Amino acid sequence: MTSTDPAASPGHPATPVDPGWPERFRSLPAVVRLSLYVSLSLVAVLVLGLVTATVLVRQPFPETGGELELVGLDADVTVVRDDAGIPQLYGDSVDDLMRAQGFVHAQERFFEMDVRRHTTSGRLSELFGETTVEVDTFVRTLGWREVAEREIALLEPETRTAFEAYADGVNAYLDQTSTGELALEYSVLGLTGLDYEPEPWTTADSLAWLKAMAWDLRGNMTDEIDRVLALSENSPEQVADIFPEYDARRHRPIVTQGAVVDGVFDQAATGGTRLPTRPAYVASDQALDVLAAVRDRVDRLPAFLGKGDGIGSNSWVVSGDHSSTGQPLLANDPHLGVTMPGIWMQMGLHCRTVSADCPLDVSGFTFSGMPGVVIGHNADIAWGMTNLGPDVTDLYLEKVEGDRWRHDGRLRRLETREEVIEVRGGDDVEVTVRSTAHGPLVSDVSTPPYAEVGALADPDHGDPRPTDGYGVSLAWTALQPAPTADAIMALNTAGDWDEFREAASSFAVPSQNLVYADRDGHIGYQAPGRIPIRKSGNDGRVPAEGWRADDDWTGDFVPFQGLPNVLDPEEGFVVTANQQVIGGDYPYFLTDDWDRGYRAQRIRDLIEAEQDLSISEMSELQLDDRNPMAATLVPYLLDVELPDGYLSDGQELLADWDFGQPADSAAAAYYNVVWRNLLELTFHDDLPEEAWPDGGQRWMAAVEGLLREPDDAWWDDRTTEDDVETRDEILAEAQELAREELTRLHARNPESWRWGHLHRLDLEHQTLGQSDNPVVASLFNRGGWEVGGGGAIVDATSWDAREGYGVTAAPSMRMVVSLGDLDDSRWVNLTGVSGHPFHEHYTDQTDLFVDGETLPWPSSREAVEAAADDTLTLVPAEEEG
Repeated sequence: MTSTDPAASPGHPATPVDPGWPERFRSLPAVVRLSLYVSLSLVAVLVLGLVTATVLVRQPFPETGGELELVGLDADVTVVRDDAGIPQLYGDSVDDLMRAQGFVHAQERFFEMDVRRHTTSGRLSELFGETTVEVDTFVRTLGWREVAEREIALLEPETRTAFEAYADGVNAYLDQTSTGELALEYSVLGLTGLDYEPEPWTTADSLAWLKAMAWDLRGNMTDEIDRVLALSENSPEQVADIFPEYDARRHRPIVTQGAVVDGVFDQAATGGTRLPTRPAYVASDQALDVLAAVRDRVDRLPAFLGKGDGIGSNSWVVSGDHSSTGQPLLANDPHLGVTMPGIWMQMGLHCRTVSADCPLDVSGFTFSGMPGVVIGHNADIAWGMTNLGPDVTDLYLEKVEGDRWRHDGRLRRLETREEVIEVRGGDDVEVTVRSTAHGPLVSDVSTPPYAEVGALADPDHGDPRPTDGYGVSLAWTALQPAPTADAIMALNTAGDWDEFREAASSFAVPSQNLVYADRDGHIGYQAPGRIPIRKSGNDGRVPAEGWRADDDWTGDFVPFQGLPNVLDPEEGFVVTANQQVIGGDYPYFLTDDWDRGYRAQRIRDLIEAEQDLSISEMSELQLDDRNPMAATLVPYLLDVELPDGYLSDGQELLADWDFGQPADSAAAAYYNVVWRNLLELTFHDDLPEEAWPDGGQRWMAAVEGLLREPDDAWWDDRTTEDDVETRDEILAEAQELAREELTRLHARNPESWRWGHLHRLDLEHQTLGQSDNPVVASLFNRGGWEVGGGGAIVDATSWDAREGYGVTAAPSMRMVVSLGDLDDSRWVNLTGVSGHPFHEHYTDQTDLFVDGETLPWPSSREAVEAAADDTLTLVPAEEEG
């Protein structure tokens, strides 16, 4: 006879249990029984640990089916999730939808939200201790949280109400969920001794995240410093070589028609005049020291705060004349740093009955922690964004004397405020933030804390008296309160071009290129943003002299009506990829540090060649991996004679290369390693380390020019005093070093090389993924995907030549919207919807993304219901008592 295991699950065969095993066990020798006891005990401990770990991992997973109560709802909200976990919300009022959006965001991503608000308020050290004090000090100095709190009063009443309802939804989830059930991260931190309960969510928590995005997309701040650092050892003419002007003849601007007439941009007008400039200030040695310290400090900020360099995006829209559907198609893929989880979460917000009282019928990409949809479409229009990249930051060299700073011939008192940073497991850190009229002294958070660079006499610039040293302040439009949140909410409900532009007029920072399409067949472009007007002669290319009043900003901004825009352009399409917005005769200064336009021109060329694009062809265009520099550089590389055999094996791969960079390309692997070595050999001896080349689009444009000058001084290695190297010697050495490097990193046989072997996508968790404990890091990080593409390529998986070949920034999502039938639209995220490790939707979209695939994007209620995998109903909570 046998008995059955009572734990056997229904529907599965029971496991037979032998009733005679206790007697047989007792008859075994004692040493054997002890050994078995120990073994069984270890197994029990492992099983118990596994069960406990499984509980800890799974308990934060959201409930996606059935019914849950949500305090404050007036009526039910239905949350329909498809098989990728993407939620579409249906309700009867904007207030209910915002409340439900906050609840669902908290279900999926609350730890991410909590880290974001700690980041933007300079409070990371409360969670992570001394390791983040520098970050907190920098953010407190900039004052992001303070600015966000001041913005609340500027918002339209309906926007403020939406943000409050969203916060109520987040807090309702917090009230019914223990800290350990919110996220695995809290359980791990709890094991390290953190005793923590999240505080309620607020409107300012949401608004402050816009500051982090603005920092990530801030423009040319580091270019300002790098120009000055490069000038320290090179002539102005040489520095001009590595900061080449935008070539509008080869790479067309975004807007190719129109001019400003009486302060208003007219797309049919011609003419205009640029403001004059004056020679740039050349910094003294003391100023170089403090600028280098600021540059180093910015470089050491963590990736999740945003680097602000090498970040671009693609977006384009074609009219029905260029579309196989006969209606517009709009594509967008913003390029941002790669993190785990990704920056976006897909979602839809739908009023069951669309009306003036409940106008939402929108879906797209959202920020967890913020209400509404940032990029996407509603029932009438679609919109996409790329970074416009205007110069909205200026660094000012300030002459600081004690608690005063010099300006316009007199000493003015520095503004100060005190900040206290609470440090987990350590003493509080007191920070004194000092500011001039230009902005906060960011040099105070360089290392050492305040850059005392010694007494300085500066008779050439009108001040012969000694000072304590230089400080560096930051003027930045994002530090002035603005109602950008109004723009996001208004875009969600805009129904035509005029309403779209009205929404865009509130978009202050980060300034974005906005592309547009509507169901009536129109396409368009609008440049929004708060862009400062500088006094004549100050072009923002290098740090300004803070003691000169004529280097101040005027206090005015480029008027919205004067910013470039176009409706139904003559070409029948609009391409934005961070290139120059409009030609050089535009009267307002936007920036001279544009992306050099390689991606933009490639997209234009492919659109013009195809003429009649389908939805799938729009997606294929997003995956184009042709290296724009290779066609120029490869002929020079092939002309260099290398020894036959081992050293020339790699070079032979280039002979029939089509310049594409798929992950399995051996030629692309060799070319990119050559490119990195070429940059090192050419520039490292001529530039301070802070200004070494990252290998991106600016350096491609620079090397293009230098290739035509085989004896240019840049090619010479300054460290070899008796030799003067030329272009071909550097090209030969770069190829020989690349051969050796690939043999070391990959394989001896060139046919085995793969670009993806070097160029891997690794998604690092923003905080715990950087843990020194490899077990902890492995819980949250995911990686090892071999990818194609590269810097300045349409498939923009950027890498940094100063660090290696791994992906540092990538398309954060991809979307194609079909205005002819919104249900035919496609989308994919860099990561999944879920922020919970080990959830099935943590990285499920990454696999699709790497393979170049996209998901269906249902829009109509019928299509959403047909794709439903789970349905959750949020119901009003019963009143107590």
